[in-house]
Amino acid sequence: MTLTAAPLISDAIGNDVFKDERKNVYFNPEGADRPLKSPIPFSVVEAAREYRMKRLRQQLSDHDCDALLLYDPVNIRYAFDSVNMMVWSLHNPARYALIVADGPGIIFEFGKCEHLNDGLPAVDEVRLAKSWMYFTDGVRAPERVGVWADEIDDILRTHRAGRRLAVDRLDPLGVEVLKRRGYEIIDGQAIAEKARCIKSADELTLMQWTVRVCEAGMARMYEASEPGRTEREIWAELHYENARSGGEWLETKLVTAGPRTNPWFQECSDYEIRRGEMIAFDTDLIGPYGYCADLSRSWTCGHVRMTPKQRELYSAAHDQINHNLSLLRTGLEFREFNERSWRIPEKYLPYRYSGAIHGVGMVDEWPLVLLHPDFHNNYPGVFEENMVVTVESLIAEKGSESVKLETQVLITATGAERLDSFPWETV
Repeated sequence: MTLTAAPLISDAIGNDVFKDERKNVYFNPEGADRPLKSPIPFSVVEAAREYRMKRLRQQLSDHDCDALLLYDPVNIRYAFDSVNMMVWSLHNPARYALIVADGPGIIFEFGKCEHLNDGLPAVDEVRLAKSWMYFTDGVRAPERVGVWADEIDDILRTHRAGRRLAVDRLDPLGVEVLKRRGYEIIDGQAIAEKARCIKSADELTLMQWTVRVCEAGMARMYEASEPGRTEREIWAELHYENARSGGEWLETKLVTAGPRTNPWFQECSDYEIRRGEMIAFDTDLIGPYGYCADLSRSWTCGHVRMTPKQRELYSAAHDQINHNLSLLRTGLEFREFNERSWRIPEKYLPYRYSGAIHGVGMVDEWPLVLLHPDFHNNYPGVFEENMVVTVESLIAEKGSESVKLETQVLITATGAERLDSFPWETV
């Protein structure tokens, strides 16, 4: 009842991980006292950058859009590999970018940060960002948004662009003032998500390294899973390994144990874990190069043999992962996947995780395929070659603990190739 470990995407990474059969866990042979250092050559980064910008420009053409205005820092990174206070700028629209379909790529950077874009090949120009958010501009925001819109308008007129402007995320005031200047606002997030969903070989190499770092963090979590440790202490091991090895942030704090695993979606706490209790987690890790490793595992505190109920739940979760994983291939419609997907026993249904599969790239992304009880709310679609998705399961029943499992895979013409290889538990 074990899935085959995934081969590494690129020889550039090197097979420097081994499995200790006694502890069923991956270690860093260079020593846990040192961070992991990426062996990936810069040429891979350069090729990934070029591919990503081409994907965005192709999507602009396919959607008949004249320009793409980006405020989402993840989309800005995808387009330009430009990074500046990513988490802060997720909620402070202080920097943005503009890609003219037949013209330049421009970064608008907040004050004294222009140098962060030096040497980025897709950045044709860096300008000072014009802020109009309430934090920085208060009641003067309506005045300053006009100055911002005038500059956008001037750039597009200078490059003889049309009036179809795609925007990924923009506050209502900005949408209103652009419309008054005659622009048709198109959903830029759809353009960005469609571009991001197909990975190049170079992107896969970068993503595989994030998975490698994530698994080193998971190994630390495994070692820390002893009686008396708190959920926060175990979560911190993953955060620590990611930060010291060049990663960026964790999107969630989903590490819980024992009775706190059910219901799911409780953040880690100072709960002291007892021997034999189930520890379940979801990494949601944004690692080196900005790529995501979204993996889940569950094991017992102290790594003792599971109880009969724990084994039942774990076996069901693992069966769901195995079955759904076996269906995936290029050209499979979401509808067809749903019809053939693993059916959750009725006693587990009230505690289910609504998503069966979702895309993953720099963060969780399109597509999302819901479980069979919820699929009536899903949109149509098809799995395409070189998509990366996660296959996940959450199994629990009334009064029980939860088991959370998730693996990250590449869609190929012949099936799904796992990108992670951290072992499942033996039950």
